[in-house]
Amino acid sequence: MPDADLPMLLAFFKAMSNESRLRIVGLLAARERSVRELADLLGLKEPTVSHHLTALKSLGIVVARAEGVTRWHALRLEALSDLNRSLLEQPGVAGIALQPDEASEDERVVAGYLDASGRLTAIPASRRKRIAVLKWLVRQFDEGRRYREGEVNEILKRRHEDCATLRREFIGHRMMAREAGVYWRLPEPQWRLAPEG
Repeated sequence: MPDADLPMLLAFFKAMSNESRLRIVGLLAARERSVRELADLLGLKEPTVSHHLTALKSLGIVVARAEGVTRWHALRLEALSDLNRSLLEQPGVAGIALQPDEASEDERVVAGYLDASGRLTAIPASRRKRIAVLKWLVRQFDEGRRYREGEVNEILKRRHEDCATLRREFIGHRMMAREAGVYWRLPEPQWRLAPEG
């Protein structure tokens, strides 16, 4: 996972500050469970449990698999460990100490567009804010790694459903390159962030 950033840290703690989500994580740590089973154990309605699971899936710490008509949910312990390392190791923790006025403008912009589950509430219309969001998104891809389009979509859909628009924006701003359905992140000096002309 790429280095931690303030928006991701905020999204993680917002999502995990909910008692029901914490209890779901605890129940899934023992074994995989269905929505119905979680609802019964927690005394919640199934749609409420599904909502909480969606928030946890968007962080990448819960995965689901279908078996007949039942979807089984499991905790991805390795993802939880990765989040822990990237968000809470010394450099990441040291960054928390920054006063709000010291936080970068980009981080403030992105934080304003994230819900409690770490998903974007919208793709900003303002060019400056959109660039901030695009920079945050593209940094979730490892430099030097090749991604199939399906992988790019899967990563982007954790943040926003309109992955086609986001892919086009990455290509248009030279944040990513594409060839034969394979994408890769370009080095930041090559990004085209200023208006042309």
